Amino acid sequence: MLLDRYNERLDQLIHKVRTTQRENIIKAGEMIAETVANGGNIYLSKICHSIENDLIYRGGGPIFYKHFSYGMQVERNGRVRDRSDLDSNIWGMAEYALKMSDMRPGDVLMVSSVSGRTVSTVDLAYEAKKYGIKVIAFLSMEYAQAVEAVHPSGKKLYEMVDLVMDNCAPAAEAMMEVPGIEAHYAAASGIASDILLWSMTTVAIEKLMGQGITPGILKSANFPGGNDYNKTIIEPHYDEFGW
Repeated sequence: MLLDRYNERLDQLIHKVRTTQRENIIKAGEMIAETVANGGNIYLSKICHSIENDLIYRGGGPIFYKHFSYGMQVERNGRVRDRSDLDSNIWGMAEYALKMSDMRPGDVLMVSSVSGRTVSTVDLAYEAKKYGIKVIAFLSMEYAQAVEAVHPSGKKLYEMVDLVMDNCAPAAEAMMEVPGIEAHYAAASGIASDILLWSMTTVAIEKLMGQGITPGILKSANFPGGNDYNKTIIEPHYDEFGW
């Protein structure tokens, strides 16, 4: 069955992530713990199609993870015309967004581009580094090494950040060939990124506890008493101490 083939491929992916990324998982957890202990903030930009939502403000997750996103609304209601002769790059938006944010040098920002060359992600990482922010990038090294850079710096994501978390996805993302289907099937990066995020968080929690810091872990808001606990205990404590 295709299901059995998928499960086998999934086991291979998870094993590869756990064995090849262990060292960087530990480094990432230590970086997070050090930043939190020193009063810094931890931000997650969109990680692989919003996998970060599996950790941000949910039962069993730490309160210290916060979203970072930005955008610009532009009214467009004129007739469609060719604009290929105009410069329409978005360089500068990330710099503006960081200046408008509440980030400070020394904070941690996690970003993601499976290919390692997504324009908005690479530019955000580039500007964040200039701002003194520590950047952890989630990407596929196999994919990133198979494509060309598009950023004006000439660099891809893995070449400009503090730490790379390789989600071990194959180039072009999908894991399996299925007879009769031209494209490969089953994206790898989301599952792998979720494992990486929870693994590094586990290291961070242990490191913080070892320093006598008990980070706020949220309860499920839908379980009796959970919402009150989060609102009256966890959130006020985070506002005061950052953990």
